[in-house]
Amino acid sequence: MKARMRNVVEIFPGALKALQELNASVENRGISPKTLELVHMRASQINGCNVCVGLHGNALRRMDETDDRVSAVAAWRDAPFFTDAQRAALALTETVTRLSDKSDPVPDETWDEAAKYYSEEALAQLLMHIAGINVWNRLNVATRQLSWAGGQLPAESAAKATAQ
Repeated sequence: MKARMRNVVEIFPGALKALQELNASVENRGISPKTLELVHMRASQINGCNVCVGLHGNALRRMDETDDRVSAVAAWRDAPFFTDAQRAALALTETVTRLSDKSDPVPDETWDEAAKYYSEEALAQLLMHIAGINVWNRLNVATRQLSWAGGQLPAESAAKATAQ
């Protein structure tokens, strides 16, 4: 497989900066970085984004996540490795990522379960992260981006992205 074009953020560096600023604006709002990486990983799996699956899998491993947990994200419902709060975040991630799959895209049951574990501000943080990773997934999948060397972002952003 070959990419259809250069990565959109290489063509529009301002877009990279804006997406990074959006992400930074909702950091440290109540949800652990590990949970957010699990959310990024799950949305990326659903969307078939090889770049993001690799990137977030590597990020989880750098956070000392076990291979068992990283490998089990796609099967989180049946895996014993996740907390109830993480399961609620993953369920919300799936429903928000798959909005068109159901007549009631985000059922009250899914929302209420997430609200048991996360404050309104944390839910807003979670939704912003779900929306953000879906943007990255859509850009990468549409243009058939290949994993960057070592699972890293383009050179101009690698250092900043790994520091977050």
